[in-house]
Amino acid sequence: MLTLARGRDVLDRCLDGSQGVDDFGYDPELTDDLLLPPLRGLYEKYFRVDVEGLEHVPAEGGALVVANHSGTLPLDALMLQVALRDHHPAHRALRLLAADLVFRLPVLRTLARKAGHTAARMDGALRLLERGELVGVMPEGYKGLGKPFAERYRLRPFGRGGFAAVALRTGSPLVPCSIVGAEEIYPMLADARPLARRLGLPYFPITPAFPLLGPLGAVPLPTKWTIRFGEPIPTDHYSAETLQDPMFVHKLSDQVRDTIQETLTEMVRGRNGLFG
Repeated sequence: MLTLARGRDVLDRCLDGSQGVDDFGYDPELTDDLLLPPLRGLYEKYFRVDVEGLEHVPAEGGALVVANHSGTLPLDALMLQVALRDHHPAHRALRLLAADLVFRLPVLRTLARKAGHTAARMDGALRLLERGELVGVMPEGYKGLGKPFAERYRLRPFGRGGFAAVALRTGSPLVPCSIVGAEEIYPMLADARPLARRLGLPYFPITPAFPLLGPLGAVPLPTKWTIRFGEPIPTDHYSAETLQDPMFVHKLSDQVRDTIQETLTEMVRGRNGLFG
């Protein structure tokens, strides 16, 4: 439990721009003391997250967790971080690869760096994996996060497969991860694109509650979540020639995507309602 003095100390460290314990700015102590506790309330009491397949996430060494992305706001990424930190036997810290927009916003960029997130670029991902970190990536990006409610649980393309190339270059296993529940927290009925462009945002969501109810419309629906980790796909046995083959990289990316899609479909069919 934080004392008042301790609380002031971690808050000061949270708001200043000083470097963390590594060259990305990560501050594990502050993350555990201040940033994760409010997320744990959402995880345990509000979304009541069930996590499955944690045995598939390596206890040590570099690995790349690849997950679907949805929900209008990136709460799924944060719940994934809590799941691994609190419930994995090795209490692994997930180093999330985040969109550039996160690092353009003054306060948010500081919080993101302190929490161990870094911009979604190949050089950063390579460095993290080479030093044995657990890295998280959501290749759908904004296209998944901002897709309409009518297309829920249908994965968007995984781009050019950059995450697969990173895994191959470092010999890191790919761990498919499927998240059910986030799609319904902010049912996105439409995207006000002219307003989004004016505000410099990738999309501007219109939901049943937002912007009609103002700030109250930002309260997510209390859906029941499940996070399932699949069997890791090893990459350390491929030849140097394979690493240079863009077609193979694309094939590996598609394999991960297909695995996540199949698992999502199975999970959605088997769940007991939106609210558990």
